[in-house]
Amino acid sequence: MLGGEQGEAVREALESQIAVGEFFGASRFVPVTQVHLTVDWEVMGAAGYAFLEHILDLGGKVAVPTTRNAKSVDLDHAHKLRQTRSLIDGERRTAELVRRLGVITVNTCIGYQSLYQPHFREHVAWGDTGAAIYANSVFGARTNFESGTAGLAASLTGRVPEYGFHLDETRRPNAYCRVEARLEDVADWGAVGSIIGEQHRDYWTVPLIDSVQANPSPDELKHLGAALASYGSMAMFHLADVTPEAPSIEAGLERDEIKKELTIDADQIETVLNGGQRHGEAVDIVVFTAPQLSLFELRELAKLLDGRRVHPNTTLIVTTNAMTKAAAAEEGYIAAVEGAGAVVLQGVCWYLMEPQRMRAEFGWSRLVVTNSAKLANIVKANGYEPMLRRTKDCVECAVEGRVVG
Repeated sequence: MLGGEQGEAVREALESQIAVGEFFGASRFVPVTQVHLTVDWEVMGAAGYAFLEHILDLGGKVAVPTTRNAKSVDLDHAHKLRQTRSLIDGERRTAELVRRLGVITVNTCIGYQSLYQPHFREHVAWGDTGAAIYANSVFGARTNFESGTAGLAASLTGRVPEYGFHLDETRRPNAYCRVEARLEDVADWGAVGSIIGEQHRDYWTVPLIDSVQANPSPDELKHLGAALASYGSMAMFHLADVTPEAPSIEAGLERDEIKKELTIDADQIETVLNGGQRHGEAVDIVVFTAPQLSLFELRELAKLLDGRRVHPNTTLIVTTNAMTKAAAAEEGYIAAVEGAGAVVLQGVCWYLMEPQRMRAEFGWSRLVVTNSAKLANIVKANGYEPMLRRTKDCVECAVEGRVVG
């Protein structure tokens, strides 16, 4: 590869990977079976686009199955949401480029729920942080947080430098958290992730979570991981009887690496869920996104909205991927949600859609209600004041057009 026998694009990619590997002290490369790439216009802009063109000009093609993360525009709703022509055109052109590279444009951050599930000890290169932490913690697969350029390099060479969460020693728990509250909703799990994340904020921290709640659902684990990654930049957690490397709390606690301990009770979770409580205040926007919704989450929304209407002064936005939306449409869930007045978007996550500009366009207040702890963290940078609520309470806010519950 370094000799250019597989093309100039591969040679450049491997050179960059060697530099990364040397920086992190890697002694070798490991092959990856799948890459998940973050390439959306809102994040990468013209400079990122030019880099993709450069790789294509060098003859670059992906060497392993490579999928694309959520994008910034749902073309069917772009004009309704008053997105700019430059953003729409940028996303169109980006999609064309990544397809020419051989990337599968599924445009999803929940491919692990609808597309590809790596097995225990499988090495992958995933860019979306919520997806990466899920791969490490739930499947026992191995990946670091891969930036757009690093993920593209992995897709071209089919390997990554072996450092970080590809190594056994990095994956061992070094913090302990006892959760002494019953967790009723995905928002509760997100709240737990936000509390742990804010207490540590360290990529190399791997919390061992001891919860009274048995058998969490995939969606609850999804929101836990997304919050840990968002608030704490964490790439892995251990949950007894879930993480393949954590068969029991006792097995985890036998390790002498545990340096920090934390206890979370019901009052702390309620504080996160009800912080900034502004009962009766008008709600302009309620959002279910970050990560995209699964088929089961859409089914729950359809039940909660059955026979009801979103308040005329409130916008309710829901995001999912094309595969899940198609399945949900077949089951009647999309008709029920859209029939209640919600906007169901596919292939996007709302925080990538220039939400700050959207607020100015529609004259929304700074308040946004959501059940996603990850969104509540990210959207502050866009000038919003998020309110994290349980799913049923978010629906009530949307229907009533004000803060209730």
